[in-house]
Amino acid sequence: MADACTGSIDTGFVALGYSKVAVLGVVQGITELLPISSTAHMRIVPALLGWQDPGSAFSAAMQLAALAAVVSYFWSDVRGLASGSLSALARRDFQDWHLRFVIWIGLATIPIGIAGLALSKVLNTCNSPLRSLEVIGAACLFMALMLALAELLAKHKRTFENITLLDAMIVGLAQVGALIPGISRSGSSLTAALFLGLKRDEAARFSFLLGLPAITLAGLKELFELYHAHITLEAWAVLGVGLVVASISAFVAIWTLMHVLERFSSWPFVAYRAALGVLLLLGSQWHWFG
Repeated sequence: MADACTGSIDTGFVALGYSKVAVLGVVQGITELLPISSTAHMRIVPALLGWQDPGSAFSAAMQLAALAAVVSYFWSDVRGLASGSLSALARRDFQDWHLRFVIWIGLATIPIGIAGLALSKVLNTCNSPLRSLEVIGAACLFMALMLALAELLAKHKRTFENITLLDAMIVGLAQVGALIPGISRSGSSLTAALFLGLKRDEAARFSFLLGLPAITLAGLKELFELYHAHITLEAWAVLGVGLVVASISAFVAIWTLMHVLERFSSWPFVAYRAALGVLLLLGSQWHWFG
């Protein structure tokens, strides 16, 4: 088996090859945008199949697959915000809602950008303590509790047009929690948006749009790190297969999430996360996952 570390970067995906990375791309794409923790599934699925951990670099680079899926699904919103804000700038209309919302997104991304840079060495290093089953399992249980409280206590009445700068900053701060494996960016930001009283589907829409800069920066940063780690051409090809497959499955994940939230609630995800957290904590004690 090839060495899973290139310098200090965990690149376990290189040893897996095309077919296994394609399978994990499906898993990563689906779980990255659902509020159920992609990191947890990237520990469980390879272990159950007897495969090597693909590593944190794989998960981080897959952010670009999530980006492609979010932009595709919410293209009308993305196009409207881009054209509306550019038009407002041309008119010097700084009260325009589109321009203000884009600025709010930028401001709300600052906390996770600072925290991500500060913790990058710990998060992406080989055998990072933050990727332990105990940490991921505890994080899953914590987020199951928080999401349940959001369902029980929030009003679920506010719409997208009522969002304020304070709302954006609160959800932006919640994104910082996603740096802890097991929390998930989708889970933390969606939960925060629900606590703010937004309708469930509007909360998800807000969460995804606000997360676009963070997703983009995380993915590009990881590609930059891999480039400077001088991984092989074959490794880039393996990663490319994972990105394509993950992009398709991530789009399916967004469609599923939006339809579940529109027709039901987030309770299915609460139950799933709670069960997953218990499974991981038991597995850490009984060494089920290596």
